[in-house]
Amino acid sequence: MSLFETTEVLVFFNVLLQQLGAPVPAVPTMILSASLSGQWSGIFVLAVVATSASLIADWAWYIAGRFYGYRVLAVLCKLSINPESCVSQTESRFRVWGPWSLVVAKFIPGFSTVAPPIAGAVKMSILSFTIASAAGAFLWAMAALLAGWLFKDQVNAIYAALQDNLFVVGIVAALICAFWLMWKLARRDAFQARLKLPKVPAAEVLALVKAGQSNLRLIDLRPAIVQEAEPLAGWLPANAESALAAARAWPKTDVIVTMCACPDDVSAAHVAGLLRKQGYRQAKAMDGGYEAWLASKQPN
Repeated sequence: MSLFETTEVLVFFNVLLQQLGAPVPAVPTMILSASLSGQWSGIFVLAVVATSASLIADWAWYIAGRFYGYRVLAVLCKLSINPESCVSQTESRFRVWGPWSLVVAKFIPGFSTVAPPIAGAVKMSILSFTIASAAGAFLWAMAALLAGWLFKDQVNAIYAALQDNLFVVGIVAALICAFWLMWKLARRDAFQARLKLPKVPAAEVLALVKAGQSNLRLIDLRPAIVQEAEPLAGWLPANAESALAAARAWPKTDVIVTMCACPDDVSAAHVAGLLRKQGYRQAKAMDGGYEAWLASKQPN
C-alpha cells in the first residue's frame, strides 16, 4: 500500500470516528495528509474520502434520531462537558438555520454530531438531509485540506520540529488539556451544585393530573422544535423566559412542575430554581423528565 493510500485510509477512519462522537480530532490529520499529497487530484480524492466517512456517520445518527427521537440527543448531550447548554444551543441553532445548520455544523465543535439526530427527530427528508450534510462535509474537508496544501512547507517544517521535540511537546499538550478539562469540570460542578433542588416523581405528577388538582401547573421545557413535533396535552410549552413570564399570572401557592428532556433534568431544575427564588415555593422539577413521564403513562 502506497503512502497516499495509507493517508486515505487514515483520513477515512479518523473522520468516521470523530463524526460518530469519538474525541479524536480529524482536522490535523487532514491538514497533514494534504501536505503529503503531490498533486491537486490527491486533494480532491481526500475530500471525497472525508465526505464519504462523514456522511456514513451522519446517516447513522439521522436514522437513530428518526427512530428514537429526542432521546438520542439527550444521550449525546450527556457526553458533553457542558450538558446544561448542549440541548438549548443545539435546538436554537437548528431552529434558526434549518437545513443550513447541517452545512455549517462541521465548523462548530460539538454541533456536528448532534445536528443529524435532530434532523431525523423532526423528520427532515432523507434527500434534503443528504444534500445538506454532504455539502457541509465537503466544504469542511476542503477547508482543512486546502490549508494543508497551501502551507505544506510550513506544515512539514512544524511536523519535523515536533518530531525532534516530541517529549516536550507532549508534556505541554498534556498540561494544557489537563487545565482545560479541570476548568470545564469546575464550571459543570458549580452549575450542578445550584441545581440540587427537590424533585417530584413522574408517577406522583400523573396522580395529581388524574385527581384534577386545580392549582397544578405543568411546564414543558423541551426544545421548541420537539414540542411542535411531539406536543403534550396539559403541558405549557415554554422556554425559561416565557415560563417565568407566564408564572407572573399565577398565585404563589400553585404547584408548578417543570419537565425537560435533558441530562440530569438540568433545564427543568434551572427554571424551577428561578421560580422558587421568585416566591413559588412549590416549584419542582420532574425527576427523569420526558422519559419518566412517558414511562409513567404505560400500563404496569
